[in-house]
Amino acid sequence: MPVTKKPNALITRWFGPLVNDPHLLHINRHSVSTAVFIGLFTAFLPIPAHMLIVTGLALVFRCNLPISILLIWISNPVTIPPMVIALYKLGEWMLGNDPSTTAFVFTWEWLNANLSTVYWPILLAGLSCGLIFGMLGYFTVRILWRWKVVSNWETRKRKRLQKLL
Repeated sequence: MPVTKKPNALITRWFGPLVNDPHLLHINRHSVSTAVFIGLFTAFLPIPAHMLIVTGLALVFRCNLPISILLIWISNPVTIPPMVIALYKLGEWMLGNDPSTTAFVFTWEWLNANLSTVYWPILLAGLSCGLIFGMLGYFTVRILWRWKVVSNWETRKRKRLQKLL
């Protein structure tokens, strides 16, 4: 009787080095700031499967996976309708079109009829906002992290000086 490998063993062999990477759970300046960028960027993308995309990007860029996943929930069922309308209006403005000509109605029939005209402005604005907010989040984390480290150094330095006096 031939020995067959279990599917889990095959998955572990292929993805084991990626999934077992300790950087996926580390909390350091690089891991957290990259995770914030990936999470915010992906949250603005007007496509399904945010969880799969953010997981793949976190694996590739070796950043904190839980923070990335947490941040994509900025776009949730409550925030998606106003987010899509704002992205559409911004996208139409970026393309130089008048956004007031299309009235949004969130039904499947309306979406099927108008997807080809509204998707490209939403995609353009989503990519732009994702890049902008992702970069803002990335640099904010880096700056605040650096400020906190320097502040801690100064506090320890003062305590050492007080002990000497």
